Amino acid sequence: MSPKRDREDGSNDGKPQHERKPKEEVTHPRKRFYRARAHSNPLNVADFDVPTRPDDLDWSEHFPEFLQEWRDRQQQQQQQQEAGAAAGPSSSETPAVRFVDIGCGFGGLLVKLSTIYPDTLMLGMEIRDKVSAYVRERIAALRREQPGSYRNASVLRTNAMKYLPNYFKKGQLTKMFFLFPDPHFKAANHRRRIINTHLLTEYAHLLAPGGWLYTISDVPELGEWMKAKLEAHPLFERVSEEELEADPAAGLLALSSEEGQKVARNGGATYRNVYRRLAAPRKVAPAAADAEAEADA
Repeated sequence: MSPKRDREDGSNDGKPQHERKPKEEVTHPRKRFYRARAHSNPLNVADFDVPTRPDDLDWSEHFPEFLQEWRDRQQQQQQQQEAGAAAGPSSSETPAVRFVDIGCGFGGLLVKLSTIYPDTLMLGMEIRDKVSAYVRERIAALRREQPGSYRNASVLRTNAMKYLPNYFKKGQLTKMFFLFPDPHFKAANHRRRIINTHLLTEYAHLLAPGGWLYTISDVPELGEWMKAKLEAHPLFERVSEEELEADPAAGLLALSSEEGQKVARNGGATYRNVYRRLAAPRKVAPAAADAEAEADA
């Protein structure tokens, strides 16, 4: 390639060949080495450590650069205050995870959200060991490849259906995502569904008022199930389509995950239901409440 073509392409930033720095080659994990069963039984899987309470978890293991930069800013502001210099606004509250992707799969949504919301800590939770290992390696590779990026995203292997309150405090979360969850078609297995009345109450406890809960499925019956459960819950109200159009996260639900991409390739339909956590309970129509109780039974 000629020097002129080199400069036009921006491949060496206008520097002579001998001054170029060799670019570090980053190896990304390959999915074929991390394949696992499509789903696990969340009522049985519990072979991992779980913190007793949220304060027992050291998040610096997940977000080392992000939290170290925050600590450095805090220290600098403290020194400025001690020296009598004017310091900018500061917060003594340690940054906390605000977004959580339940059953994050291979991390497609997590990776995209990380660049859209670079100042927000977010966590993917996945019950399958090989899949969570893949996401961990994927994020590590992206961090090496693009220093300063993806430092706000991480993954954790756990059973979110059982242990969410062990990781998050009341009102801590602002967004929760449930993309293409296991439909558990048999009626006897509906209690395994990640969206149900009991769990919605738990999610409402962890979501801050005004926080959003996102669901999407390619199974019509499951889409209707999740919609009915959310409609019947007094602490959630449906987000309007106008609001969803203006929300970057809502536009990622259908195509960011591997499952969503497969549905799109096959020309399948998806059923998106997004609800807002209310600050106070709303009145629920008796008919909806009766149908909810009957479905849970």
